[in-house]
Amino acid sequence: MAMLKITQIKSVISEKQYQRDTLRSLGLKRIGRTVLREDNSQNRGYVATVAHLVKVEEVDA
Repeated sequence: MAMLKITQIKSVISEKQYQRDTLRSLGLKRIGRTVLREDNSQNRGYVATVAHLVKVEEVDA
């Protein structure tokens, strides 16, 4: 099963509230934190919403 390794690289200060909420729903709270999420359409949509704040890598788990 493919996984997404998502790392927050920028701050949420001065970002819109829905973008902050999206990062929180992904499980990201601080710059430099990394989470693994399943590669599905829902998580791809989350990543697309905050693409300027995160770095994404595909990994095989």
